[in-house]
Amino acid sequence: MKEIVPPPPPPPLVRNQFESVRELFSKHVVPSYARFDLAFERGAGSRVWDVNGRRYLDLGGGIAVCSLGHSHPEITEALVQQSRKLVHVSNLYYTEAQGRLAQQLVKHLAPGKVFFCNSGAEANEGLYKLARKFGHDEGRFEILTTANSFHGRTLAGIAATGQEKVKKGFEPMVSGFRQVPFNDLQAVRDALSPATVAILIEGVQGEGGITAASVDYLLGLRALCDEQHLLLLMDGVQCGHFRTGRFQSFQRLLEGVPDGDGFVPDGVSMAKSLGGGFPIGAFWVRGRHADVLGPGTHGTTYGGTPLGCAVALKVLEIIERERLAENARNTGEFLKAALQQLVNEYPAVLKNVRGLGFMLGLELADKDQIPAFAHSDKSAAAQFVDRLHDAGVLTVPSRTQIVRLLPALNLTRSEAEEGVQQIRKTVSELAMAS
Repeated sequence: MKEIVPPPPPPPLVRNQFESVRELFSKHVVPSYARFDLAFERGAGSRVWDVNGRRYLDLGGGIAVCSLGHSHPEITEALVQQSRKLVHVSNLYYTEAQGRLAQQLVKHLAPGKVFFCNSGAEANEGLYKLARKFGHDEGRFEILTTANSFHGRTLAGIAATGQEKVKKGFEPMVSGFRQVPFNDLQAVRDALSPATVAILIEGVQGEGGITAASVDYLLGLRALCDEQHLLLLMDGVQCGHFRTGRFQSFQRLLEGVPDGDGFVPDGVSMAKSLGGGFPIGAFWVRGRHADVLGPGTHGTTYGGTPLGCAVALKVLEIIERERLAENARNTGEFLKAALQQLVNEYPAVLKNVRGLGFMLGLELADKDQIPAFAHSDKSAAAQFVDRLHDAGVLTVPSRTQIVRLLPALNLTRSEAEEGVQQIRKTVSELAMAS
């Protein structure tokens, strides 16, 4: 009988790789993130592996960024091929890829034009400048945003954001922004002033806890903006790019609604899933306002490079070819129904599930009602996400009690079932400890 020789133990560097990585961060990286105790090395599809070789199912998608999962071979090929031709020349010149990408984005929205940048915060900054320029000659500059919104980490972005936690320590705020309750049309009307020039909302609030705009709210805002000569601006950074089953969330929310197909905002910001992990952002401007930002009024060094646009074009091609918007709908409906079943079975741990497509929020019970969580300084959401890490699943916390699922658009049904199984196991263990 042949002797079975056990494999040799991993070298010390591998065994201690996480501590080595964490030490690098401790010494050299600004500590602006409260990071989870995980360090990742590689990924494939909806799977990622940490530096110690453990595999995880990624249902967080890099916070709604990895629209085609990790290491998609066609994205890799697009990067390689374009990098061999042209990476950057600046926006002093024309490049075909930027024009073609703008054409594709316009096709999915309505007649208008696109400006390219590098991130969602920059895309929203472009919308603020659009609004300021639009209202400048009339002395109008104020933008109304909503409670629990999130619009980025720039100084203007945190002034626009309706969450006090992001503002602390950065006062005084940039002037020209006020917040009103979300989904409350009368509150918007009551807040209007002679200085108001625009209203900015998310179709589905992400950082705010996965809360969707109502049909009446969307249609009412459009009518109000038309009546008062205001711009209606949509932040589609997280909820856009097919995550809800349509290109933009408002398109999905207004499906089948009388006059819903005629709803057109005046500007839409985009980023995250647009590049599938490659940093690229954009904002679209409706045709009648598309030339408000003329030469010299706005710019960026890296926005719309041939490399970034080639990747974004490939992402769009794959999403359309493989009908991934439909997958986000169908598999998203399965996920939501399965999570709702868990809510019904374990009311001591879970309160609610909401959202649509691949933008779902699982609401936990109050921390004090979950004995395993009650005595920790961490929020219930952060602790639940930690528990899911132990189960081999990645998710994203939102506020104190919401866990977000923002998976790749090509997540399979079997992967979704695996995720539900591990979430069920985690919830069951918490319920048994009650």
